[in-house]
Amino acid sequence: MDQFSIYLQLGFEHISDFEGYDHMLFIITLCAFYSWRSWKKILILVTAFTIGHSITLALSAFNVINIPQQLVETAIPITIFLTAIHNVWSNATEQQKSAVRTNYLLALFFGFIHGMGFSNFFRALTGGESIVLELFAFNVGLEIGQIIIVCLFFALYFVIDQIFKLKHRDWNLFVSGAGAGVSLIMILEALFASS
Repeated sequence: MDQFSIYLQLGFEHISDFEGYDHMLFIITLCAFYSWRSWKKILILVTAFTIGHSITLALSAFNVINIPQQLVETAIPITIFLTAIHNVWSNATEQQKSAVRTNYLLALFFGFIHGMGFSNFFRALTGGESIVLELFAFNVGLEIGQIIIVCLFFALYFVIDQIFKLKHRDWNLFVSGAGAGVSLIMILEALFASS
């Protein structure tokens, strides 16, 4: 298997690994704000996340940044919690246009933080050598995985919407509430693990 295929598979497995479900939970919580008809906005959103993620991996591979892993393990679920709160707050205040712009910035910034969760392993794999091909392949795999997660999430949303004719506000509240609840448990686990 060539280097490109190895890193492509690594990127895909990174996002689709159920043991590291934090990335999946973040993507799902991020998408809860949108209806299934907003697929273009959603693709831009997950790509913004990938860009932030890849910048962190590149900076880490060249030892420009090195954040303690325990801090990262606490920060990742905080990003999920803040995204969930933003979804509910923006939906409740009917400021959806400004919230969409904010979501792009959040996805990019939170992508930086999520990238730190994998950065030490990525740095060890690449050894700080030329990483352009590896980083590109990894991010293509990551993006493919994210698009699959988004498609499955919105297929489920579509089916539930067709059966129950639910209001998007209710769907957003349910999914964001679940994301907030799970992320709070993750935050507490990370805090107690460090003490």
